[in-house]
Amino acid sequence: MSEGSRGTSLAFGQVVIGPPGSGKSTYCHAMREFLGRLGRRVAVVNLDPANEALPYPCALDIAQLITLPDVMDSLRLGPNGGLLYCMEYLEANVDWLQEKLEGLKGHYVLFDCPGQVELYTHHSSLKNVFAHLAKWNFRLAAVHLVDSHYCTDPGKFISVLCTSLSTMLHVELPHVNILSKMDLIEQYGKLAFNLDYYTEVLDLSYLVDHLASDPFFRNYRRLNEKLVEVIEDYSLVSFVPLNVQDKESMRQVMQVVDKANGYSFGDQEHRSLEALMSAAVGADFHFSSTLAVQEKYVQSQDKAVEEEVMDL
Repeated sequence: MSEGSRGTSLAFGQVVIGPPGSGKSTYCHAMREFLGRLGRRVAVVNLDPANEALPYPCALDIAQLITLPDVMDSLRLGPNGGLLYCMEYLEANVDWLQEKLEGLKGHYVLFDCPGQVELYTHHSSLKNVFAHLAKWNFRLAAVHLVDSHYCTDPGKFISVLCTSLSTMLHVELPHVNILSKMDLIEQYGKLAFNLDYYTEVLDLSYLVDHLASDPFFRNYRRLNEKLVEVIEDYSLVSFVPLNVQDKESMRQVMQVVDKANGYSFGDQEHRSLEALMSAAVGADFHFSSTLAVQEKYVQSQDKAVEEEVMDL
């Protein structure tokens, strides 16, 4: 079958990427269920050869082609080198993927991708696989998940910003950055600024000043200033907060991704969405996702302070 044989029929979906432990498989499971309740036919494709415990029904698994343990045993590679080899093997056998995807016509596809960061910052195999998907008339958005606990450490947050920017420039897809596990953020520690500072990536000079108060980072102020200048010069990175257990949060993410990949839903799904959100949050719900999360976070912090005072 030729690359253009799909004709004019379009397929929409998401490639879910991000570091290990950021919640990619959990996100795919939650988004599959959420979209399914709206009437979409959703299929999840696992492209992570190291992912053995899948929380969702898998329509297509790369394990049918290659697995990381087999590569490590046969080629005597470590987990990182083995994963790179698996992605190169997938690229070399991209016809296999195309043939398998033929059976998913009419589905909205979630691609659960590996968690090795270099696959999205400078290695080319997975990027080339995404390019093939585009040639096969897939309209995709890259959903890049980052654990929200990085917000509690200014140094790590600058690192996350650099990684996110590098990923956006390398992958070359419409891109949505997600701060995952927002339901756990109060457990990670106190934020130096309001949550919207991190989601909207506001004036980062305040973050550099905050880092300068730490004796370790004081010696690297010039380096941090230059990193911040690069991030602000591109002015591309922002985040959407996500709590997979909150339907309003899932709706916010879904709408941002739908806008990114060009998906337009019909009247039936629109009515299903209205019914679902009315049951979930009530007809008078008007708070934005970030504001709602920030309010919960502040209340949690206030409660913690009160408990400390009571203990005294």
